[in-house]
Amino acid sequence: MRCRGGDHVSASHALLRAWPADPRDELPLALWSAAEIEAATGGTASHAFQVSGVEMDSRDARPGDLFVALKGEAMDGHKFVASAFEKGAVAAVTDHPVDFPHVLVEDTTQALHSLARAARDRGTARRIGVTGSVGKTGVKEAIFASLDRASRGAAHRSVRSYNNHVGVPLSLARMPARARFGVFEMGMNHAGEIAPLAEHVRPHVALITTIAPAHIENLGSMEAIADEKSQIFTGLVEGGTAIIPADSEYTPRMIANAKALGVTIVTFGRNADADVRLLDAIPSANGGSLVTAQLGPSAGGARVCYTVAEPGEHWIDNSLGVMAAVRAAGGDLASAGLALAEMGGLKGRGARLRIEAAGGSALLIDESYNANPASMRATLRALAETPAHRRVAVLGSMKELGDFAARFHAQLAEPLAEGHIDHAILVGEEMRALADELGRKTRPSLGFSGGFAHCDTPAEAIAQLEQFGLAHGDAVLVKASNSIGLGALVSHFTQAP
Repeated sequence: MRCRGGDHVSASHALLRAWPADPRDELPLALWSAAEIEAATGGTASHAFQVSGVEMDSRDARPGDLFVALKGEAMDGHKFVASAFEKGAVAAVTDHPVDFPHVLVEDTTQALHSLARAARDRGTARRIGVTGSVGKTGVKEAIFASLDRASRGAAHRSVRSYNNHVGVPLSLARMPARARFGVFEMGMNHAGEIAPLAEHVRPHVALITTIAPAHIENLGSMEAIADEKSQIFTGLVEGGTAIIPADSEYTPRMIANAKALGVTIVTFGRNADADVRLLDAIPSANGGSLVTAQLGPSAGGARVCYTVAEPGEHWIDNSLGVMAAVRAAGGDLASAGLALAEMGGLKGRGARLRIEAAGGSALLIDESYNANPASMRATLRALAETPAHRRVAVLGSMKELGDFAARFHAQLAEPLAEGHIDHAILVGEEMRALADELGRKTRPSLGFSGGFAHCDTPAEAIAQLEQFGLAHGDAVLVKASNSIGLGALVSHFTQAP
C-alpha cells in the first residue's frame, strides 16, 4: 500500500527541482561588499565588510550604511565620519585613512559616480528617468508604486527629491543588484545639467511630465526649457522610449529633439493624436477621478479604466504619463491602476491633512515644497474643486522667474478669482505684485472678490491665518517655493494640540 503523504512529498520535491532558474538568484543579497566597492572605485578596503545602504549625510545614516565622505565647496564629509558611525554606519568611503572600516580612494565624489555606474551595470533592472517642469516627483512615485506592486517589491527609486548631480548617482548606488526596475528623477536649474544625469542613469524609458516656466530666470525662454528637458533622451539606451506630453505648445519641439536621436516616441495627453489618450474622466467619490484611456490606435490599442486618488485635472494628465511609462517599461497596467487608486499626497507635494478648527476640523493641503506658475494654477483649480465651507489660499513667492517674476505673480489673480477663493494670504517680496493686482480689482465684477493680506515671513502668515480663524469644513492650500519656508506654517497647524 503506497503512502499518500510520501507521494505528496515526492511531488513537492519534483516541483522544487523544476522551479525555473532566475539569473538574479546568483546576484548578491547584500547591497555592497568591500571587495565590490574596491572593484567599482579602484580603492583599497581596510577591512572585509558588507553594507545594506549608502548615505552622504551623517545625520541620515542608519545601521548598516556605507557613508560616503563627500567634499563640497563649504563642507567636508570627512569631519562627520565619526558621527555617521555613531548612527550605525559600518563603513565609509574616504580620501585618507580613518579609524573605522573604510575604502580609501583618491576622490570620494568620483568614487560615488563609479559606484553608481557599477550599480547600473551589474543587474538587469529596467530604468525609467523622469523630468519635467511640474509633477516629476509625484509621477516618479506613482511609476515606482506601480512597478513595485507588479514586481512584488523588486523596484527601486530615488527618494525625496534626489535629482541633481549628487542625488542621482547616490540613488543609483543604492539600487540593489536584484532590482527589476529603477525609477530616477532628474532636475535642473541651468542649461547642461540634464544630459550628465541621463548619462548616469542610461534609462530604457525617459518621460517628460510637462514644460512650464520653472527656472526661466536661468534658461531665458520656454523653448530653452523644452530643449534642456529633452536632453534626458540623450541618455536612452539603444531601443529606448521617449515619452512626451502631447498637449504642450512645445510638443513638436520635444518630438523633433527625440527624433534626432532615433528613439521610439510615445505621446500622452488629451490630444486626439496622443498614443496614450484620455477618453473620459469623471469625479470619483474620494475626490479623485475615474479615468478611461486609450493605449495605442483606437483600432488596435487597449482601453483601460482606473481611479486616480489624487485630486485635480493635472493628476489626470499625470496618470496618462504613468501608464505610458509603465507600459514602455514592461510593467503591469492593472498594478498601475491599483497604485494610482491608492496614491496619497507626499509631504510638501499635495499631502491632505486634517487640522483643528472651530467646531471641528479643516483640511490643509500641503504644497509647500515647490511652486511655479503652472503648478500654482493647477493646485488652485484643485482647491476650487475641493468641497469646503470656505477656501483659503496661503501662497508664497515663486522663485527663479527672473525678469518674468512680477508678471507671473500678478497673473495668479485670474485663477484666484476663478477658484472662488474666500481669502488669500500672500507671503514674500515677489507676491507684492499679486497683492497690488488684487488691490486694483476690489469689485466682484472685476475679478477676485475675497479678502487678502500680504506679509513678509511665514511667522506673519501664521498670525494672519490664526487671525482669520479657521472653521469646521474649511480648506486651506499652502503653496510656495521651498525657500520661502511655508513648511513651518504647515508644521505649526498640523502639530497644534
